[in-house]
Amino acid sequence: MEAFLLIAVVIIGGVLLIQMGQKRQNKAIEQKAHDEVADAVADARRWIERLGSQVLSIAGSDTASTQAMADASERYNAASAQISTANTVKQASLARESALEGLHYVNAAREIMGMPAGPQLPPLEGQRAAGSVTEQRTIEHEGRQISASPVATEDTPNYYPGGKVAGRPVPAGWYSEPWWQSALRTGMWTMGSVLLFSMMFNGMAGVAYAASDFESGAGDGSEGAGDAGDAGAGDGGDAGDAGEGGDMGDGGDAGDMGGGDMGDADGDGGGFFDGGMFGGDGGDGGGFFDGGGFDFDF
Repeated sequence: MEAFLLIAVVIIGGVLLIQMGQKRQNKAIEQKAHDEVADAVADARRWIERLGSQVLSIAGSDTASTQAMADASERYNAASAQISTANTVKQASLARESALEGLHYVNAAREIMGMPAGPQLPPLEGQRAAGSVTEQRTIEHEGRQISASPVATEDTPNYYPGGKVAGRPVPAGWYSEPWWQSALRTGMWTMGSVLLFSMMFNGMAGVAYAASDFESGAGDGSEGAGDAGDAGAGDGGDAGDAGEGGDMGDGGDAGDMGGGDMGDADGDGGGFFDGGMFGGDGGDGGGFFDGGGFDFDF
């Protein structure tokens, strides 16, 4: 009987140690997740603040640059709203992406106005794969003319830096109208968007994928786009911000933290508690202490 009590005490002590270790591990995981979110939010705010300073200090001098700065201002407002409610790494990353998109608009405006370029910006999601406009082209679509150009013109004052909009690639370039705008607002493309894409970009060197790839979101124009993929975006930012050109990253994904195993739930070994009188098979209730259990809270 005394031997049995001694074994029971040893088992209870082992359970206590395991539970304490698991709680310490859970706290460490929670702290890591908190830190990663905080880092991602801080990184996003850095880009948002830079965009805000540019929007406040730069005014367009012609139609194209004025429109680009208006788009930059709109992305600043969107990024500010997104970061105000961000409590995950993914949400902070979305705010960061909106701010970077706005800075690419700023760069386009700066280049048009002959302003000095600053440090190169990190690429947008899918920017290189989306390709770029490499020739002037005008099409008739649903009763109106829509033009695309690799450079700003009086007829193409609407810039897009290239990337994914509502899951589909939009090539970088200057356009007569922002044909992607409704998808950007609503997250859904119109039924005629695939036809428009086919008519506008079919056979264009900078867009090395078909309309079917646009529709599926699998377009990859990176090979055809080459290093000209930004279609006039330039390397700019604020020339006074040269020390901020690096990308601090997204702070990791809290879902990938993993964490070591405190014990082997499969009951594979021949250890003291893995079988026989007190073990059980992988937690299936075969042992003396399996099923009834001791629940200790600390």
